[in-house]
Amino acid sequence: MFYTNFTKLFLDRFVAAGGIIFLSPILLLISIINFAYYGNVFFIQERSGKGLQSFKLLKFQTMKEDSSAFISDIERTTSYGKLLRITSLDELPQLFLVLIGRMSLIGPRPLLVEYNQYYSEPQLKRFTVKPGITGWAQVNGRNKITWERRFELDIYYVENVSIRLDMRILVKTFFQLLKYSEINESENQTMKPFKK
Repeated sequence: MFYTNFTKLFLDRFVAAGGIIFLSPILLLISIINFAYYGNVFFIQERSGKGLQSFKLLKFQTMKEDSSAFISDIERTTSYGKLLRITSLDELPQLFLVLIGRMSLIGPRPLLVEYNQYYSEPQLKRFTVKPGITGWAQVNGRNKITWERRFELDIYYVENVSIRLDMRILVKTFFQLLKYSEINESENQTMKPFKK
């Protein structure tokens, strides 16, 4: 399809480059605050991308370092980190991943590599496109929906990707950011781990 192979790729890189330039003062400010607050700027984690190929996902750090198994992600997230998360400012470094072609602005969210062994055949369809910063599942429940529903929405996107659907997702993403209530799966958990 011309849109997915050419237009979408061009728009991704054009918007990512423009976004990085326009948001550079914010990117720099958050980097400085993060370094002063955490002693580290980024949270880096291996995720599965298109074709299940792994890549390093980049976010601004929002949690204190703590190796204790008894401390939840919610408890490790600082007040400042919560602000970054509810405004999705922690996701901004992913614009660089869009620029180099590892991610797209819109697509299924990249998942942990350790989940690779659990996917069913239909669920693997979500990995036929690049992962996105936002996606159809993110604007239809974000972390509040079940894994089954998330995969249904991801597969729907893959089967119906178009410029019209992408524009719809972008508009809904803007309003989604105003909700705040769907950031975490529950009061004690950011998102329940996936297991088949």
